[in-house]
Amino acid sequence: MANYLEFEKPLAEIEDKAEELRAMARANDEMDIESEAKALDQKAADLLVEMYSSLTPWRKCQVARHPDRPHCKDYIDALFTEYTPLAGDRNFADDHAIMGGLARLNGTPVMVIGHEKGNDTKSRIERNFGMARPEGYRKAIRLMELADKFGIPVVTLVDTPGAYPGKGAEERGQSEAIARSTQKCLQIGVPLISVVIGEGGSGGAVAFAAANKVVMLEHSIYSVITPEGCASILWKDAEKMREAAEAMRLTAQDLRELGVNDEIIPEPTGGAHRDSQKAIEAVGKVIEKHIKMLSKKDSEALIKERRKKFLELGAKGLAA
Repeated sequence: MANYLEFEKPLAEIEDKAEELRAMARANDEMDIESEAKALDQKAADLLVEMYSSLTPWRKCQVARHPDRPHCKDYIDALFTEYTPLAGDRNFADDHAIMGGLARLNGTPVMVIGHEKGNDTKSRIERNFGMARPEGYRKAIRLMELADKFGIPVVTLVDTPGAYPGKGAEERGQSEAIARSTQKCLQIGVPLISVVIGEGGSGGAVAFAAANKVVMLEHSIYSVITPEGCASILWKDAEKMREAAEAMRLTAQDLRELGVNDEIIPEPTGGAHRDSQKAIEAVGKVIEKHIKMLSKKDSEALIKERRKKFLELGAKGLAA
C-alpha cells in the first residue's frame, strides 16, 4: 500500500475509489467499469500535478522525509557496481548510520559515502534513523583520505535529520568529528560531489557537503535545524513548524537563489518515492556529468575553487 502524506488525503480517496471499482470488476466478470476507473485515474493524475506544482516549504519537508523515498543504499545498489563497503573508524566502532566504500560509476572508480536511514523498523533502529555518531564522521574522514591518496573522486549522498545528540556521542567528541569531516571535505585534492537526496540537517549534513558541487533533488531540504526545532526555540511551540519552514528558506529552490546549491535535479511528479528508478537514474546522470567536468582540473584548482565557493557564501551572508 502507498504511504500518503497528510496533504495527499484527497488523492488517496480518489485512488482508493478507483482500486475499489477494479476489485469489484475482478469479483464480477459481468461488470464493466473500466471507463469509470480510468476517469478516476485521470482525475488523480491531474490532482497530483496540481499538488506538486506548488508545494509549500513545510510540505516539501514532508516529501523529503517520506518513508518510501529512495535512500543511500537504494542509490548505491542501483547506480554503482563493484561496491566494496569499508567499515569502522579504526578508533572506536563502525557506525551503521554511515555507508561508505569503493565502487564504480559506469566504469569510473569512486568513493561513495552517505547517510542511510533504513526502510523498515529493524533497519531504521540499526541505522539510527540516519543520525551519525562521531565514529561515523571519522569513518568518512578515513574514506576521504583514502580517496585522496589514490586520486579517486568522492561522491556523498546526504540524507539526515542531523548528527546524533546523545550523551555517548557528545562524550566521544561529536562536534569535533563533524568539524574535522567538514575540514577534510575542504582539503582533499580530488573531485567532491555532494547530493542532498532527502533531508540535509545541520552540521551532520555540512560534514559531507562542503563539496565542489552541491546538488539537491527538487523536493529535498537543507537547513541548520529542523523546522520543529526552530519553532521550539523561536516561538516555544513546535507546532509552528509551518511558519518556521517558510522563514528558513530551506527548499532547493530557495537555496539555489542564495547560491548554496549548484543544481536542482527534477523529481518525478509526486516525488522521488513515486518513481524511485527514474529519480535514481537522474541523480546518476548528474553525478557522472560533474565527475567528468571536475576530473579535468588539477588538485590545486579543485581545493582552491572549493574553499573560494564557501568563503564567498559567508561574505554574501554578511553583506545581506
